[in-house]
Amino acid sequence: MSSRIYILLMFELILLSCGEDSKLESEIEKIEVDFVVERFDKAYENTTANDLPKLKRAYPFLFSKHVPDSVWIKRINDTLQGMLLNEVNKAYPDFTDEKEDLRSLFKHLKYYDKTFNTPRVVTLTNDVDYRNKTIVTDSLVLIALDNFLGENHEFYQNIPRYLAANMQSDQIVPEVAEGYAKKYTFQTDRKTLLDEMIYFGKLLYFKDVMIPFVSDAEKIGYTEQQLKWAEANESSIWSHFIENEMLYSTDSKLPSRFIADAPFSKFYLELDNESPGRLGQYIGWQIVRAYAENTEEDVMLVLQKEPEEIFIKSKFKPKK
Repeated sequence: MSSRIYILLMFELILLSCGEDSKLESEIEKIEVDFVVERFDKAYENTTANDLPKLKRAYPFLFSKHVPDSVWIKRINDTLQGMLLNEVNKAYPDFTDEKEDLRSLFKHLKYYDKTFNTPRVVTLTNDVDYRNKTIVTDSLVLIALDNFLGENHEFYQNIPRYLAANMQSDQIVPEVAEGYAKKYTFQTDRKTLLDEMIYFGKLLYFKDVMIPFVSDAEKIGYTEQQLKWAEANESSIWSHFIENEMLYSTDSKLPSRFIADAPFSKFYLELDNESPGRLGQYIGWQIVRAYAENTEEDVMLVLQKEPEEIFIKSKFKPKK
């Protein structure tokens, strides 16, 4: 086969693939999804002592029975709480763009999971508890907007920069999508570095399918520069894991070096300071992507597969 014919065939395959993707997305777009974003943050800000019982009836899951009304009333009138709610109102006077992205996520979920029911969506504040920015259950999505005010917001001065970097509006929908991904994902074990890589790779692949309108950088919480670094060094990262026999290691330090949130990954080399954190997640993502491409399995099946099967059938080869 001449090189010209080969190039033409490849081009036709790419066009066919793009056409199929476009057809799929058009089909998903037709799915009906109706929901209201309930702004509990605004309702709470405007609540008086007399209105509190009504608010508690509307949102019983947000009020502990062990906390007396006097505490809630005091909190309403607290100066710091007022500042927090004011900043949220300034950043999110409405929620239109975010709601449309959530609608698209829910449409994709409905397409791939016929049992999916559109949840109740509630925005609120949680005193900048950045470890719990969103909560996803079968019937409820809670979004703490005080955790998405922008990485340089004054409220985040004492939060590590690598964490504050993702405390912005473009991370709301990826955070919610990850909450759903965790609900659908299963693995028997998470003992080795490879287990952890595949687990987080599944979460990221889920985002590929459910929020295709979001950039890869936003899906993993990297800057574009960090993503380009990971892509450019993919082969070297993989070689490091292989040469140091890390994949099947149960060394408890490895997840903190390559999986957990961190300012950079820890190869213990000069390049560490140049690298983004969580490079084990990034490589796991590429492995799961390769597996999905090779097997053409439905995303929900991919999330249930064991790491060893995914790794072997992926035939993963890093970018050069």
